[in-house]
Amino acid sequence: MRRHGPAPYTAAVLHGGPGAAGEVRPLAEALARRGYGTLEPLQTKDTIAGQIAELADALADHAPVDLIGWSWGAWLALLTAAAHPEIARHVILVGSGPVTADHAKAIRHTRLARLSESERQELETLKQHWDNRDAFARSLALYQKMDAHTPDRPPYLDVTYDQHIHRNVWAEASKHRQSGALLQTAARVACPLTILHGDHDPHPADGVVAPLRTVRPDTQVTILDRCGHKPWEEAHARAPFFDALISAVKRGSVAPPAQI
Repeated sequence: MRRHGPAPYTAAVLHGGPGAAGEVRPLAEALARRGYGTLEPLQTKDTIAGQIAELADALADHAPVDLIGWSWGAWLALLTAAAHPEIARHVILVGSGPVTADHAKAIRHTRLARLSESERQELETLKQHWDNRDAFARSLALYQKMDAHTPDRPPYLDVTYDQHIHRNVWAEASKHRQSGALLQTAARVACPLTILHGDHDPHPADGVVAPLRTVRPDTQVTILDRCGHKPWEEAHARAPFFDALISAVKRGSVAPPAQI
């Protein structure tokens, strides 16, 4: 667990991958600079159940917190909030993958269309050598080209990527989505739910917004203009992203009105 800013820690930012521990550190640091004590849990387990239990245990002393999940972390936020409602005050999905299988088919095509043929071949070769830091760094640069609209900084490289965790957890997660279990789980999330998504993200927003609104019509949605998969790296979208994120954090911290 990394801690950013002083206590109290009211937010937790969950990394993507699965297995790319540390990738959201710049987002956590940016939140801390804005006055929000932020936790950055580093998931180490190689099953979904293991990651849920690990996360719930890590956050227990700080709960409830705003769960801000990016990419795979968005799914983990949903799954953990459903299993441990005492942990989550608000679930905020940033750059989430589609929660239904039919919307996921175009992601690979969209990404590869943003690379040249030589870059596609290079990426396939590099994937076999991610234990080499230079190969990993070049791969992240290519992913940034596929995923970003107008990045104004190089990819963040202080990431510990675990291929074993990625393979094992993703195999489970893909089946969850395919079977509809992921969406059914999302329906059990009791706290407020917010989606922040870039209009240039290769993960289509329609695959997140439309399905979740069938089970949670009260879901709040902000689609960010000229924004890719990592809004905090985007020249045009960073400011409106943080405006929307801080607004969501404040909204989740307000107690609901008393029932009459």
